Amino acid sequence: MVKIYNDGKRITAALYGDLDHHAAREMRAELDDVISHSRPELLILDLENVGFMDSSGIGLILGRTRSLKAVGGELLIKNASSEIAAVIKLSGLGNLIAAKSKSGV
Repeated sequence: MVKIYNDGKRITAALYGDLDHHAAREMRAELDDVISHSRPELLILDLENVGFMDSSGIGLILGRTRSLKAVGGELLIKNASSEIAAVIKLSGLGNLIAAKSKSGV
C-alpha cells in the first residue's frame, strides 16, 4: 500500500507492508502515475512501515530513480530499518538513503 503526500514539486510516498514481488507491482504503478503526472523535483520514499523488502523492492527503487532522472527529479529514501537499509546498501543504492537529521527529510 502507498499513501502519497503531494506538496507540489516534492512528493512523499509512504509505503506500507512487505515490499515483495506482488506489492512492488502495485506500488510501481501508483508511483509511475504520480511521477508522470506531477514530474516532481524530489520523490521521498518513506519506508518506516515496510517490514520486509526483497529484490523486487530494489527493482522498484532503481526503476523510479530512472523515471525521476528522465523528468529532472531525484529520489530519496528515509526511515528504512537497519535490515532494509543494509539490503539497499548492498545493492549499491546506499547513496539514496537520507541521513537522519533534524530538518525532517
